[in-house]
Amino acid sequence: MGYVLALLVLIIVCIIANIKIVPQAHSYIIERFGAYSASWGVGLHVKIPFIERIAKKVSLKEHVVDFAPQPVITKDNVTMQIDTVVYYQITDPKLFTYGVERPMMAIENLTATTLRNIIGEMELDETLTSRDIVNTKMRSILDDATDPWGIKINRVELKNILPPREIQDAMEKQMKAERERRESILRAEGEKKSAILMAEGEKESAILKAEAKKQAQIKEAEGKAQAILTVQAAVAEGIKKINDANPTDGYIALKSLESFEKAADGKATKIIIPSQIQSVAGLATTVKELMKE
Repeated sequence: MGYVLALLVLIIVCIIANIKIVPQAHSYIIERFGAYSASWGVGLHVKIPFIERIAKKVSLKEHVVDFAPQPVITKDNVTMQIDTVVYYQITDPKLFTYGVERPMMAIENLTATTLRNIIGEMELDETLTSRDIVNTKMRSILDDATDPWGIKINRVELKNILPPREIQDAMEKQMKAERERRESILRAEGEKKSAILMAEGEKESAILKAEAKKQAQIKEAEGKAQAILTVQAAVAEGIKKINDANPTDGYIALKSLESFEKAADGKATKIIIPSQIQSVAGLATTVKELMKE
């Protein structure tokens, strides 16, 4: 009775030990008598003891591998150190298990050789400015090469590109010179704009001054014209009143004489007097002599 109970307990323990639960995003490779039997997906499975075994547990999550820097030579013979980051995912657990020995080492070596081939066709400046192109080419080549291994390459990124120290120094000097050149250009443009603004200000000021002077001259001319018109109007009015009063010839002659007196103003050396005025002047002299007597 005791042996039967012990045997029953042993069978139960053996069954429990061979019950396997495959977690999410994993796959178990099962071999039967050393040959591939099945790929267990997510869920509960029972393994036949002593006949089947779990050959490999495969994670189906996306993996990230950071490979060490690799020495590469550009087309213009510059040796650089470049390290890469590869994002991959296992799509076929069976091919991953049986397709290649030590898959990660295979991917690392394949990445290094592919990188050397691509960089070897590019010059230094092109390499530094064409990361996206290099990444795309490497992803395409690696993805095709790893298909037989059940691996899909999702992304490849160049993490660091390290030129030799002397090249870095030359690049830093070049960048410094470029920054100084841009600074000089910006300063010159600023001075140019400032000079233009000053010139425009002076121009506008001169225009305003000229406009003000013009307006002043116009106002002054208008004032003089108005004064002349007023004087002429007064003279015309005076003449009209004189004509209305029907003046005698003597009065007219006397007024003419007064006009010549004003014209001479004591400064004229010679004055030509019309005969009518001369007779009036003589008449005036005769009257003056009679009054003396």
